[in-house]
Amino acid sequence: MQTSEPRKVKGLVLLFLLITGAAQAQQTNAFTMAQCVAYAEKNSPQVKNALLNIKIQQETNNEITGAALPRVNASAGVNYFPQVATQVFPNFIAAATYGVLVKEGVRDGNGNTIAAPNDFGFVQAQFGTKYTASVGADFSQLLFDGQVFVGLQARAAAMNFARKSAEVTTENIKVNIMKVYFQLVAAKKQMDALDANLHLIEKLAFNTKELVKNGFSEKLDIDKVNVTLTNLQTEIVKINRQIDNGYLGLKLLMGMPTTDSLILTDTVSIDELKSNVLEAAYNYNDRKEMQQLLIAQKLGEYNVKRYQLAKIPTLALFGQYSTNAQRNQLDLGDSKQPWLPSSLIGLKLSAPLFQGFSRNATIRKARYELEQTKNNVDLLKLSIDNDVARAKSSLQNAILTLDYQQKNMELATSVYNTTVKKYEQGLGANIEVTNAQTELRVAETNYFNALYDAIIAKIDFQKATGKL
Repeated sequence: MQTSEPRKVKGLVLLFLLITGAAQAQQTNAFTMAQCVAYAEKNSPQVKNALLNIKIQQETNNEITGAALPRVNASAGVNYFPQVATQVFPNFIAAATYGVLVKEGVRDGNGNTIAAPNDFGFVQAQFGTKYTASVGADFSQLLFDGQVFVGLQARAAAMNFARKSAEVTTENIKVNIMKVYFQLVAAKKQMDALDANLHLIEKLAFNTKELVKNGFSEKLDIDKVNVTLTNLQTEIVKINRQIDNGYLGLKLLMGMPTTDSLILTDTVSIDELKSNVLEAAYNYNDRKEMQQLLIAQKLGEYNVKRYQLAKIPTLALFGQYSTNAQRNQLDLGDSKQPWLPSSLIGLKLSAPLFQGFSRNATIRKARYELEQTKNNVDLLKLSIDNDVARAKSSLQNAILTLDYQQKNMELATSVYNTTVKKYEQGLGANIEVTNAQTELRVAETNYFNALYDAIIAKIDFQKATGKL
């Protein structure tokens, strides 16, 4: 017993630490819709990748800039030749010697005039030393290159395209966050209505039991009320599960850990849903997709220009300086045998003369791609017109349906309350209460479905008109 108690205490301490650590790891966030979007902009992996694309493009621009800057390289090396290469060449020394002897009329020991032989043969000689060393540097500066020149011009457009792509990604995530956020807010309102219904049914069940006790009602009426109560409880469990899944989906969009708690603080405003329903004015350029496509068109124009200027010669300045040492012993620091310097400076003009017609094909291909982009601009305009028209029609119908369903729900609530009072006063039948309750639940379901549709329609309308 004495050894088990300390173990038990240690176990409780460990359990406490685990619970405390889990509580510290879990964070509670009470967010408005705008705060959810701001959180996603910092934590969503999709947004992070889009922002990384901006940095990648910046480094690509730095590469293009680097192509127009001087390049300097340094080199050093030591070579060892165990066997210095032997060169074979005509015996010019003997030929020169005989030439002098013949010219001067020199005679040999027998008194005969020396005559040059027909073949002087070859000489084998080793030119070089066993050790050579060199240290040097070279530089090059591109003075003109059409493709690099256009690349420098296109840097700003390329950065704008990367930024706009990130904005498009962020906006798409924002749209999804808004839809899920306000659907969850509306679902909370639906749960409040169901809880109110549950309270009414529980009250009805209690009153029915009292009526049965006093002989004013039958046990069958209690069973009917209990069936209604069970069905309503089942529906509440089902909707709660859907809400939980909705929160998980919202956290996924935001890049929030599932262990964190999320509380939604915004509410659904019916007046906001109904505002600007008839607004028809919109501008194509308000859509980020159009802004992105117009930048892509500008990049396509730069692409055509780049390939066209590739036909123009390029001009580069280059230079080199080096110092060399040649030794038969590995004694590179010998001051008696100095290092021998050499240097050069030059200009290089490179003119593409014939590339197998590939360059013309590349230019035509770039032009076709540019034409496709222009066609996509026209297509997007048609698509925006269609999106706005459909979204406006859907929003108007959704608001109209919402108004009808709200009035219908209010009427069903009034009918239910009146039917319950009549039943409790002995002026109505239980079946009337059951029917009124069923109609009320149907009316509430239709209302909240209409509310969901209105929320989606309003967000789609704002997205279509570029005013999200």
